[in-house]
Amino acid sequence: MSSEYFRTEAEHEPVPYVANVAQKARQNSNYRFEFWTGCHMQMTLMNIPVCSDIGLEIHEDTDQIIRVEQGMAMVQMGTCRNQLDFQKEICTGNTIFVPAGTWHNVVNTGRIPLKLSTIYAPPHHPVGTMQRTKEDAQKESY
Repeated sequence: MSSEYFRTEAEHEPVPYVANVAQKARQNSNYRFEFWTGCHMQMTLMNIPVCSDIGLEIHEDTDQIIRVEQGMAMVQMGTCRNQLDFQKEICTGNTIFVPAGTWHNVVNTGRIPLKLSTIYAPPHHPVGTMQRTKEDAQKESY
């Protein structure tokens, strides 16, 4: 058996997988796309249009890592919804570390779509999640 495994788009089981995540993120046209889910973590890809944002959110029991694969943004974080006292301009190649229980938002401040890859530990979105727009995501509850 080969030591390399490649997941097809139809597979949703936690199998070994190799991918160029930055390239896949830049190609993604959906607001959110569940890219890979394992037993203890998950990766999604996001596409945030110009002048839009992820939306202020908190994950009580989930740590999150957000990597900017293309674009410029402002990240805002804090322990209270109305007090986001951490703010920083970020760009391609930057990585954001969001501890569980932290309010956060990422705002696209650039002139092109913001492309992100996001790791959730433990997984946060149902396997197979594909939301074309932010509005589609807001209609779904987790």
